[in-house]
Amino acid sequence: MTLPVVILTGGLATRLQPITKNIPKALVDVAGKPFIVRQLDYLRQQGINRVVLCIGYLGEQVKDVVGNGSFYGIEVSYSWDGPNLLGTGGAIKKALPLIGEQFFVYYGDSYLPIDFQEVERSFFISNKPALMTVSKNNNQWDKSNVLFLDGRIIEYNKQISKSDMIHIDYGLGILSASVLDNKPDNESFDLADVYHNLSVTEQLAGFEAHERLYEIGSHKGLEETINMFKKGFEI
Repeated sequence: MTLPVVILTGGLATRLQPITKNIPKALVDVAGKPFIVRQLDYLRQQGINRVVLCIGYLGEQVKDVVGNGSFYGIEVSYSWDGPNLLGTGGAIKKALPLIGEQFFVYYGDSYLPIDFQEVERSFFISNKPALMTVSKNNNQWDKSNVLFLDGRIIEYNKQISKSDMIHIDYGLGILSASVLDNKPDNESFDLADVYHNLSVTEQLAGFEAHERLYEIGSHKGLEETINMFKKGFEI
């Protein structure tokens, strides 16, 4: 495993209010541990040894808990949004000096039963500058937003869901830094727009996941994720 992981943890987590009134989503308790600790433990088991946390809202609290990551057996560094939140895309753009040329992108509210090494191999085989993991969703977990046919992403569109879209962004991607070359520094933009543009220009590889995703972005998702850990999650 060679690629570092960028975790997007800077959002306001408004859907989890009032839980996130005084703590960031990354520190929400999930079956006895802060969620970010759950993620770091999992990434270490996957062979990941370097993580960059993009932090914003109440980010100081995350740093106080995680530190440099040595306690969790993983090297952790931080990229701060600054006084204004930069969105998922802007946060990654600002973090590029800490990351390198290619890296995983992982949402700060996701827990994904997936083999990171297999995803990485698929990315390099594709010879494309970016990859998105997708899952056949049929509008079950959220509104389907990916047209995925014969192993290829035809279109990803977070804004407009079309009738032939039955897949969803699973929550793990790989980006080359070059795909953000035309984006401004220190300005807010959405990673979803980057993915959309890559998809319609045939620059976005796809990898289909077959296990359900877990997330804590909503109260329902948090409850399901807690129950999953109580039952005993295994990679």
